[in-house]
Parts: sequence; structure tokens; C-alpha cells
Amino acid sequence: MSQLIGFLTSSGVVIVLLIALLSSAIKIVQEYERGVIFRLGRFIGVKGPGLFFIIPIVDRMVKVDLRVVTLDVPSQEAITRDNVTVKVNAVAYFRVVDPAAAIINVENYKRATSQISQTTLRNVIGQSELDEILAHREKINAELRRIIDDATEPWGVRVEIVEIKDVELPPGMQRAMAKQAEAEREKRAKIIHAEGEYQAAKTLAEAAQLLSTNPAALQLRYLQTLTEISVEQNSTIIFPVPLDLLKVFLPLGSQDGKASKDGHEGA
Repeated sequence: MSQLIGFLTSSGVVIVLLIALLSSAIKIVQEYERGVIFRLGRFIGVKGPGLFFIIPIVDRMVKVDLRVVTLDVPSQEAITRDNVTVKVNAVAYFRVVDPAAAIINVENYKRATSQISQTTLRNVIGQSELDEILAHREKINAELRRIIDDATEPWGVRVEIVEIKDVELPPGMQRAMAKQAEAEREKRAKIIHAEGEYQAAKTLAEAAQLLSTNPAALQLRYLQTLTEISVEQNSTIIFPVPLDLLKVFLPLGSQDGKASKDGHEGA
């Protein structure tokens, strides 16, 4: 009886060991993952996705996620080429394109990518002027992506996008830029006002020249002025009379004055 119990016990242990070995030999990798296989410490290949088998104890598998990783680059303080101290943070999007290189060539590809992103951000900001950082951010982003991608290529990592999120300026620089913007707006307002005055003067000169060459147009302008005055309900109405009409009465006035003068002399 004791022998039977011992046999069953040893059989149970063997079955448990077999189940454990079988479970360790069966590997399932998701569609967005790959399994990097090492046999006795030597790289033998990349498997997945799906179900596959490895040799227990002899083989070891490391899973690598192939999805895009979002990396927040912490705020970095740097001095621009025109000697302005700024704090800049960014965000980077990268993914693993070579699982074997990501495991073999670097200890921790995520941490390494984060560190090279921070260093590159400081270097690029230090080589750029403040106006370029603020006005041409797309150019800075492209330069950051190119440099970081070149550095991470041996690690099997491809950098897809790098974007600067925020640029923090010193308070004194913010006030100076506000004054500059205000002065620029005043300059534009004065230029627009001067251009308006010039166009108005030019138009008035052309209108005066046109009216001087066309008496009928001048009479119509007189009538329009009378109409505008009458609408405003003024108590006094001015009738503009052409000088040509007054010339008709000038000879009569001169004759009456001459006759009166002659009468006084005869007396």
C-alpha cells in the first residue's frame, strides 16, 4: 500500500513538472508584439505574432512592443544663440522597427531615447535664435526629429514625430516683446492712416479737376449740397449762385453809379 502511495505521489510530481515544462514551452505573442529568442544566451531569431514553441530552460524569450510610444521630454533650460534663457519642453513619438536591435544593442531603449531627446533639445535650442524658435517651430521640430532618429537608428528605434509644446520666456523678455508688438501695431496704424489720407487727397484732387472742366457737374454738386442741407432742417439755407450769373447785373450797377456821379457834378 505504501508503495502504491509513493508511486502515485511520484507520478503526480512528474505530471506537474511535465505540465510546467509544457506551459513554459508554449508562447503566445500578440499582433503588436514580437518575441526575441535567445538559446543558451545566443540570439537565434525573432518570432511572432501567434503561437509557437521554445525549448524550456534552454531558450529564453523577451517580448518587444511594436506600437508607437509617446515620450514626454521634460522641460529643458537652454540659452539661445542670441543669449536669451528659455525653458522648452517637447513630446516625441517613436516605435521599434527592429526588435532584435532594441534588445541587443541597448540596455533600455525607452530610457536611452528619452535621454538623447533631452540632450538634442538643449543643443538645437542653443543653436537657434529666439525669433526662429517662436516663428519657425516647424523647422526646429524637423531638425530635432532628424537628429534623434539618426541617434536611435542603431537601436532599432524610429522617431516618427517630435513637437515642441511650450516655450517659457523670462518675465523681462515677455514685457519687452509686448512693447515691441504694441509699437509694431502703432506703426501699422499710422501707415494705414497716412495711406488713407493720401488716397483721399488724391481722390479730392481728381474730383476738383473734373468739376472745373464740367460746369454742369458743378451745378449738380450745388443742387446735391442744397438737398443735404434741407434734410438737416436748418433755419438758414445758402443758395450758391454761379459768378457767371452775377456778371449780367454788373453793367447795370456800374451805369447807375456813373449817372449818380454825373448828377452830383452838374449840381
